Amino acid sequence: MIRPRRLRRTETIRALAREHHVRADRLVQPLFVAERESDAGPISSMPGIERFTIDGAAAEAKTLASLGIGSVLLFGIPAHKDAQASSNYDEHGVVQRCTAAIKAASPTTLVIADLCNCEYTDHGQCGIVNDRGEVDNDATVALLVRTALTYARAGVDVIAPSDMMDGRVEAIRSALEAHGYVDVAIMAYSAKYASAYYGPFREAAGSTPQFGDRRGYQMDPPNAREALREIALDIEEGADVVMVKPGLPYLDIVRAARDTFDVPIAVYNVSGEYAMLKAAIANGWMDGDRAVDETLACFVRAGADIVITYFAKEWAQRHA
Repeated sequence: MIRPRRLRRTETIRALAREHHVRADRLVQPLFVAERESDAGPISSMPGIERFTIDGAAAEAKTLASLGIGSVLLFGIPAHKDAQASSNYDEHGVVQRCTAAIKAASPTTLVIADLCNCEYTDHGQCGIVNDRGEVDNDATVALLVRTALTYARAGVDVIAPSDMMDGRVEAIRSALEAHGYVDVAIMAYSAKYASAYYGPFREAAGSTPQFGDRRGYQMDPPNAREALREIALDIEEGADVVMVKPGLPYLDIVRAARDTFDVPIAVYNVSGEYAMLKAAIANGWMDGDRAVDETLACFVRAGADIVITYFAKEWAQRHA
């Protein structure tokens, strides 16, 4: 008689037969970094996550590295916002200075910098707003290129454009190459959906739009074929890694991307997914450790090579 249960009998044999594994060196911890010390502190909608000062972020990166998490994704919280997102391309901006601090504290840490403007604009949209009240694609791309070069000069290893403007990967890649930054990688937010799951992030980053929403440039949630087209375009334009965001509601997109493209696939386990699990765990409705392990494993099983998650440190501490 065929008995599949033979390979489930004990933890040792289950581990031996296990098909997919979560690894600390494939996890990326997002870090929110505040330029002003007064803006640092806990984030109410994301229990266990906080906004760091620059020095705090550097110390956290060193701690993460000791746990085997070698990569961080930086989001800057600037002291000044305006319509042109000028703090974003400031050579002495919060992400630029934080990168230098992290490299000094933890030289082997891979610094990935999210490249967008929503945290830096006073209107909260992801780019330059034109006279019609719309985000101007090409003007925004020019702004992204300007900022990307300051990130590269600061020592950022991977630039991660998350704005969903058309043609931005090609423009950033061309500018990096022209200025000699041939080793700086691009992790493109290629299939980024206009999702309700970003709510806690907007509190954390102070990036809520002051008017309208972002559905004019982020993807429509029911669409799947469009995601593959977006990913293909970003690869053609020079992206080294492509990303699907959010994670849990879009595992089908992760699987389709894995089956279609031979490049590293990242998935972002976003703030709303984190907050939901944390709330259920806090209420005693779930076994927290098992729920987190199962969640991270599903991303790997779906085909993700890289998992960006607010659970990274917590997971690594338990599995050290």
